[in-house]
Amino acid sequence: MDLDAHLIACPHCAAMNRVPVERLAEAPQCGRCHDALFTGVPLALGEADFDRHALRSTLPLLVDFWAPWCGPCLQMAPHFERAAGVLEPAMRLAKVDTDASPGLGNRFGIRSIPTMVLLQGGREIARQSGAMQAEGIVRWARGRDL
Repeated sequence: MDLDAHLIACPHCAAMNRVPVERLAEAPQCGRCHDALFTGVPLALGEADFDRHALRSTLPLLVDFWAPWCGPCLQMAPHFERAAGVLEPAMRLAKVDTDASPGLGNRFGIRSIPTMVLLQGGREIARQSGAMQAEGIVRWARGRDL
């Protein structure tokens, strides 16, 4: 893998794109569908598409494990979305509904929600449980050793 480029899954068509690090901030587009690789909002991932973004992409992935019945999860949702606008394109942000994708919740040993898990190359780097404000999410994510 070229250390000066990232392999990034398109959020629209799932094609893998090689993007030079110095071009990440230039609003890169997918080579296949020509849509933006970064949308400024978290992706909704499920069991069918999770590994493409967590294992095949080389960009760090910050995942919010949540459920629609969880009050703190719903309170944190707009903050996580604001954090995506700040943290992209340095990392991809995604949300996993643990009710809709229980296999992913089990795979990562999610015992309480909301829980954020930061992944790099499919490997867990850090984890944080409990609702946070946007500024706290950004500070926590940037403070990890990636």
